[in-house]
Amino acid sequence: MDILVVVARLAQFAAGAILFGTPLFLIYGYRGAPALALPWPRRLWGASAAVLALGALVSLLAQTAVMAGEPAAAFDREMLAIVVGETAFGAAILVRVAAAVLALAFVLRVPAGRGLWGMSSGLGAVALASFAWTGHGAAEPGPAGAIHAAADVLHLLAAGVWLGALMALALLLSTRRTPEPDLPATHAALARFSGIGSLVVAALILTGLVNSWFLVGPTRIFAMTDFAYGWLLLIKLALFVGMLGMAASNRFHLTPALNAALARGQPGLALAELRRSITMEALAGLAVLGLVSVLGVLAPVSAQ
Repeated sequence: MDILVVVARLAQFAAGAILFGTPLFLIYGYRGAPALALPWPRRLWGASAAVLALGALVSLLAQTAVMAGEPAAAFDREMLAIVVGETAFGAAILVRVAAAVLALAFVLRVPAGRGLWGMSSGLGAVALASFAWTGHGAAEPGPAGAIHAAADVLHLLAAGVWLGALMALALLLSTRRTPEPDLPATHAALARFSGIGSLVVAALILTGLVNSWFLVGPTRIFAMTDFAYGWLLLIKLALFVGMLGMAASNRFHLTPALNAALARGQPGLALAELRRSITMEALAGLAVLGLVSVLGVLAPVSAQ
């Protein structure tokens, strides 16, 4: 059942990040008439909302079985009622399902525009933030728990901004989806994201340090490799550093190269290089989400 919990967490993290980050990107990045003409946002957000709801329900069933110590408990109405009605985990699941259902309704009924984008992004933010209610920070008592939970929320939202933008950029740079006349608008969106990206990275580093203080502790930092949690955390850090390197290359080398290629009227090679880099960065981000999904079911170093 633990494997099912991890897979369900990964699906929810990815869907929540897309639902929050991609419409937000259309608000601050790829905005105006080009954004309104895009064919894929409504389908992407509808699918993300459906995955989020399904993942939350699967997570509820799997976690109920884990709590009860019996797989059959996943379908026990009385046990499910206890988990939903009497635990923070159950409340978070209800919030996530409600956010997903509302987002799906908006996607199906609200015309494309800033209203739809804002509502979808807001509901995605609620879904992501709800993970902090059931994370390690929620187990901390007193003010320390409040600080840890707040850092968790900010960390989740910052990651959602980054990963959602990467998904949007990957689709915009796709040769199947982006006609050549939209490339100048895509370049402008890349430039706008560069500024936002610096704030996102700063938020991730700051909140990551706060979380590490609670999850590892200053006295056990050199003992991290004695635990599976520590190794996975180090791998996550390595992937994050790799993403920073790719983001820096995109900002300072590949995006200016695309601008120069557009001026020459020959964007093909520069576009291919940028597309490859964005795809690799997005895959690294997905791997990070996978590690976070596993870390969420393990005891942190500070608790061992």
